[in-house]
Amino acid sequence: MPDPAAPQKVEIFEMGPRDGLQNEKRQIPTAEKIALVDLLSGAGYRRIEVTSFVSPKWVPQMGDAAAVMAGIARNPAVSYAALTPNMQGYLAARAARAGEVAIFGSATESFSRANLNASIEESLARFAPIVAAAKEDGIPVRGYVSVVTDCPYEGEVAPEQVARVVARLRELGCYEISLGETLGRGLPERVDAMLSAVLGEMPAEKLAGHFHDTGGWALDNIDVSLSRGLRVFDAAVGGLGGCPYAPGAAGNVASEKVAAHLANLGYDSGLDLDAVAQAADYARAIRSGGPDV
Repeated sequence: MPDPAAPQKVEIFEMGPRDGLQNEKRQIPTAEKIALVDLLSGAGYRRIEVTSFVSPKWVPQMGDAAAVMAGIARNPAVSYAALTPNMQGYLAARAARAGEVAIFGSATESFSRANLNASIEESLARFAPIVAAAKEDGIPVRGYVSVVTDCPYEGEVAPEQVARVVARLRELGCYEISLGETLGRGLPERVDAMLSAVLGEMPAEKLAGHFHDTGGWALDNIDVSLSRGLRVFDAAVGGLGGCPYAPGAAGNVASEKVAAHLANLGYDSGLDLDAVAQAADYARAIRSGGPDV
């Protein structure tokens, strides 16, 4: 019997090495990326998104994806994830022994065209063979939905639009769907309205919150999500991040900030806060011009 007095478990899905570094102006050396992942691997995370198998033409920072995956010291308790926008990327991620892969859609047509050069329907059609191949290979697929409350091109996003894309990703076979408040402008009441619609399509235990902290609302939005039953939150150590297709978006909410907040609320993230702080210091050194490796 579980102890009813034990703290509830909440997971932080670490996004720093991929979502955090992809938009850095300085080309980050492969060794620094590997060192960051290795620091994170010892901090108690269950899942770390390491890299993205995309064309270096579009995201030069991720051009060394295979080398990073080959160089990390793998902790058997950690699933090392990779973003895979197309079949070529999926096959490369599989060859690099990714523990899981992710596909990413958008809640608005304008952002989908800016981010993926495709309509929402076209992007979902591209993802279908990736999910089918991953299922055949026994590799879990996670889904992302961007701009779930605000779009840089269309403004406020109707909750029903988000719910429709979540439903399509569910039907494709995503085991979990992360809801990306990409611009960091979403007020808690609008996040709550979005979740109300989405929960009609996907149960809370298969959803994650992904909040940027541009407007300082990230922790409030996490609180709203907790009240709706979500127990997984994406975050980037050191507050790294930003989206190249979302002008004005600041970094992801910092993992160390989320972990401390959850601990104060009585939740158990399973993280070693000192180890997370060490990784955060290293992440900030990467951003400020490069640590000694």
